[in-house]
Amino acid sequence: MKLNILLFLLIITTTFSQNDLSSLTVSKELKEKANSVVRHQNIEIVVNSQKSYRIKKKKIISVFNEYGLKNIDAKEYYSNSESVNSIQAIIYDLTGKEIKKIRRKDFKDQSVADGFSILTDGRVVYLDYTPTQYPFTIVYESDVTSSNTAFIPSWYPIDDYYEAVEKSEFKITYIPELGFKYKELNLGSYNVEKSEEGNTLSYVVENIMAEKPEDYSPSFDEFMPKVLFSLEKFSLEGVEGSAKSWEEFGKIWYKELVNDDTEIKPETLAEIKSLTQDVENPIEKAKIIYKYVQNKTRYVSIQLGIGGWKPMSVKDVDKLGYGDCKALSNYTRILLEKVDVKAFYTVIYGDSDKKNFDKDFVSKQGNHVILTLPYENKNYFLECTSQTNPFAFGGDFTDDRYALMIKPEGGFILKTNGFKAIDSYQNTIGNYIVKDNGDLVGSVEIKSGGIQYDNKAFLTRMDNNDKLLKHYKERFSWINSLEISNLKIENDQEKIELIEKLNIKSNKYVTTAGNSIFFPVNVFNRSTNIPKKYRDRKNAFQISRGFHDNDVVDVVLPDTYEIEFLPEVMKIESKFGDYSLEIEKTETNKLKLKRRLTINSGNYSKEEYEEYRIFREKIAKNDNSKIVLTQKKI
Repeated sequence: MKLNILLFLLIITTTFSQNDLSSLTVSKELKEKANSVVRHQNIEIVVNSQKSYRIKKKKIISVFNEYGLKNIDAKEYYSNSESVNSIQAIIYDLTGKEIKKIRRKDFKDQSVADGFSILTDGRVVYLDYTPTQYPFTIVYESDVTSSNTAFIPSWYPIDDYYEAVEKSEFKITYIPELGFKYKELNLGSYNVEKSEEGNTLSYVVENIMAEKPEDYSPSFDEFMPKVLFSLEKFSLEGVEGSAKSWEEFGKIWYKELVNDDTEIKPETLAEIKSLTQDVENPIEKAKIIYKYVQNKTRYVSIQLGIGGWKPMSVKDVDKLGYGDCKALSNYTRILLEKVDVKAFYTVIYGDSDKKNFDKDFVSKQGNHVILTLPYENKNYFLECTSQTNPFAFGGDFTDDRYALMIKPEGGFILKTNGFKAIDSYQNTIGNYIVKDNGDLVGSVEIKSGGIQYDNKAFLTRMDNNDKLLKHYKERFSWINSLEISNLKIENDQEKIELIEKLNIKSNKYVTTAGNSIFFPVNVFNRSTNIPKKYRDRKNAFQISRGFHDNDVVDVVLPDTYEIEFLPEVMKIESKFGDYSLEIEKTETNKLKLKRRLTINSGNYSKEEYEEYRIFREKIAKNDNSKIVLTQKKI
């Protein structure tokens, strides 16, 4: 009898366990829009001392397709400062039946700079699993110890679009004497349970539905829930310090991590001294050094916080000719210092989506390093990982966001330079002729600056002419049978301006109807971007970067036709920007098209989104305005 009861309980327990791990048991609501669902995540951090914390993770996640694979996050980094005590994963099929157990020895283990002889102890151990079927469920567990208590990991219960969460738990146990602090962000819209007991802080959240990206949404990080953590008394790469403020923290960072290494080869010193010997202006000197580094080094990708916090030595960069963002920025800083130009190591979030340092909370922030060069009340920001960027031009990767500048006297939050709409310009000067047979021939010169320069800079690096021509045919997709000739692209790095020159030809560009022909007069620059319509938009919307277009195009019409219809002058004024289109008859068979479009950056409510969508729809409609010509009677 007892044996039967025991067997029954075992069957019930096994069934429950399999159901719990079966993707079939995920609710319909959570599966909606989800590539993956986190069934249960448990993160526990214990701060043992100023020099040590331990983090244990267990994540059960059901993956429904190949796009959900990246949400598994089964990887850990280790070095002299971090150790992976244990790591494993178990794979279950859709019914919850175990199909594969993956132990530490089965994980891939490689240097974070794999393939290079770069001197770093940083390594990554990660799961490289290719599923044989979907859906499947994975249970991932890890146990890591770190001596870098300067940056306690934050809690992100959800970290990507198309990911839902059944349950996420987080617990941190701390030592009050170390000055434990935390900051909660965006928790209000979620049913997060918080509890504090003694020196332990806990959070639990359940049933977070998957988010689908919406056009013009702010960055994912801005509206998703998260909690930041920090210790006022910390250890970083073996150095103890204080993080009561960014200023105090910066003193330690400068003194111990970036200022104790200034040695370069005598030959390098002699070379840069020679290059700058007749130059007095610090910015002109900096331009020479920046170009020198671009020509001498190449970038090896090791993100901040993965390859350690201390840059590789300056002499090794000098010798090997490559490094990551930390190493190349610090190398450039030392070279500048050798020619009496002061620049400062600056930690930032590098991404086309703007993300700011939290200036009021010292915590684990930033993923990239640049240099700040202050001169005459202006800051120049140097992107030292690029071999092609103009001097002090980071484009949309580092523009208009708060960053941390590290100086001898401490760390200081500052904002990088942004681009006004007028700075991100595209000026188009063109002309074309419409022939009697409907063919079109013309030429155009397009000058672009600011973010519009940044968006097109890749054209200067394209060495495949067929791909280049394909780009222009896609860009001018409204021109049928487009032929391009005499294509020239000039990159004025001093002015930071891209100049495109090309001739075009189109067979039968016009549409005929009896004795009339008609065609869109705006050949070179049409706005075709109409934002997506949403029945029930969820997020506020953001125009992260504005721009300004100014077009002047001369048009010659066939002598055998006369103008029957010209569109009226169109002007649209809006809080989002301004638009005007004027087609002026200058002679019997000649027109001049004048077009201006300005889009302003800004943050707006979700209720204003439809107004913006209609604004862009009107612009697209007018950019496709047609003129009508009628054949002259003989």
